[in-house]
Formats: sequence, structure tokens, C-alpha cells
Amino acid sequence: MREMTRKSLEEAFAGESMAHMKYLIFSEVAEKEGLPNIARLFKAIAYAEYVHAKNHARQLGYIGNTVENLQTGINGETFEIEEMYPAYDAIAKLQGEKGAERAIHFALEAEKIHAEMYSEAKKLAEEKKDMEIDKIFICPVCGYTEIADEAPEKCPVCGLPGDRFEVF
Repeated sequence: MREMTRKSLEEAFAGESMAHMKYLIFSEVAEKEGLPNIARLFKAIAYAEYVHAKNHARQLGYIGNTVENLQTGINGETFEIEEMYPAYDAIAKLQGEKGAERAIHFALEAEKIHAEMYSEAKKLAEEKKDMEIDKIFICPVCGYTEIADEAPEKCPVCGLPGDRFEVF
């Protein structure tokens, strides 16, 4: 693929990915405001943006087999842990942005867990085995992630009661 086309598709992928996430967040806001049909509209269009992003990702060669995709996940999480979030945290501290510091701390702690989970999953996938897991619990405040039979009593990162966790 020629360089200008690649750069254009990378920017389009980033834009469609961001739109997808923003629209899902907007859907939650509309739902909380008692506007279920507007929430559904945001969700539907978010899905369309996801389709666009997936098409761009395919053309860019971002999608591999599960082992390759897990390695990509490991690489991304490791970059966030070792470089991106420490640098962003330093900037937030330097500028006295307490809310940004908190958001960065939450993300960094969750990314550490995600990298470990992807590493474990990759070892299994390389042997053509799936993970044996019951439930995956995600803290809706900080993103803390735990595989277990039950949610923790409270989130070890932000303290949210475990009964408020999302279950997958």
C-alpha cells in the first residue's frame, strides 16, 4: 500500500474508532436521561462506525489470527504500561491536573492486568486451547479487571463496591 493511502486509512481508522467509543458513551448518557430511543440511535450509529473501523483495519493488515492478535494486545498494553501512561502521568503532575492523574492511574493499573491476561491467553492459544474462565468482572469506574467466580468485595484500585461491577 502506498504511504499516503496508508496514512489516510490510519487516520480514518483512528477517527472511526474514536467516534465508535464516543457514541457508545453518548448512548449511556441518553439512557440515564430517560431517552432510550436516542440511546439506541447512538448505539446503532456506533456500530456503523465500528464497521468502518474494521474495514480500515482489515485493509491496513491490523487483523491477524488469535495468537497474532493477542501479541498485538500484549504489545499495546506493554507500551501503555512502560511508556505512554508514565509519560502522560508526568505531564498531568507537572500541570497539576488531578483529574487526569486519577484517570491515568486507573488506566495504568488496569493495563497491567490486561497484559498478564493476554499473555496467559496467548500461551493457551498457541496450544490451540481456549481459556477456562467463569466470569470476567470489570469495574465501571477504573477498569480493574478480574476473572473469578464472584466479584471482589470492593475494587482494589478505586474502592467501588463489587456489586457494581459489569460482568462478562
